[in-house]
Amino acid sequence: MSHQTLHGYLEREVGDAGLRDLIDRIASACWSISSLVGQSAIEGNLGHAGTTNPQGEQQKPLDLLADDVFARACEGNPCVAALISEEVEDVTHLKTPEVGDLVVAYDPLDGSSNLDVDLSVGSIFAISRIEDLSADCALQEGRHLICSGYALYGPSTMFVLTLGNHVDGFSLAPETDTFMLTYPKMAVPRETQEFAINVSRLRHWDTVIQNYVAECIEGPRGPRGKPFNMRWTASMVAEVHRILVRGGVFLYPVDDENRVQGGKLRLLYEANPIAMIMEAAGGLATDGQRPLLDKVPCHHHERTSVVLGSRDEVERVAQAYLQT
Repeated sequence: MSHQTLHGYLEREVGDAGLRDLIDRIASACWSISSLVGQSAIEGNLGHAGTTNPQGEQQKPLDLLADDVFARACEGNPCVAALISEEVEDVTHLKTPEVGDLVVAYDPLDGSSNLDVDLSVGSIFAISRIEDLSADCALQEGRHLICSGYALYGPSTMFVLTLGNHVDGFSLAPETDTFMLTYPKMAVPRETQEFAINVSRLRHWDTVIQNYVAECIEGPRGPRGKPFNMRWTASMVAEVHRILVRGGVFLYPVDDENRVQGGKLRLLYEANPIAMIMEAAGGLATDGQRPLLDKVPCHHHERTSVVLGSRDEVERVAQAYLQT
């Protein structure tokens, strides 16, 4: 079977040469990170690095290596004015910004706690264009994103991309080290019987989330009238990819333990890029009160509550919040 290459896809879909080059560079970075992940045990890159990221989380050696690979790839594009990374406290300014320049926000290695047990991890990125020099050019709401995507390092390496109108998935062909279009126009089923949430946090949840999960667990005899399966891999990318392929809902809500911080997941380089993908694929993404893409960020590592996936389930949770 013949598949279109990512390079050919970008030539057809992306008219702006600077943006096209940047996406190509990011894909190459993800290829390199995939190789690093595959060799992590052999190279002695498992365990902790002895450092923490701006959120106080323990960093893995591969968190730092992946951040370096991602940053170097983006720095090679002259249109990129700034980088926002989960692993770096401050914005990395690469040039004096001009209107039309690009900003890249990224999580270089999502789910890195899975590395030591050889489970799926990934990378997430979002690209925006500077429209106004009077404000912080790196702080833009999600509606200003022009592109977002992720890579999944699992049984195969996937590169999933949206330019806003649809979502396409590419598989890495190991014999040629080329990303090939294998999942064109991915769409999230409106209904689902799967949910993903960390149930160990149940004691901290708001009543809305406790009730929602309880109803799902009750199955055919409960108010939902059908069975639900629960999934949890501790990697947002892995959860999202499953939802894109077969439906589902992913929940990492604000709760009593993380409410002061605003939630767990970061808005600019985790929630927003995935929200853009979800909406382009026909799903929804909300913080429980409003769409994630409508939130106006106040700082670069801002956290948020997240509920995303199949439209019917996200709407059900959002409606329950409205009634509280």
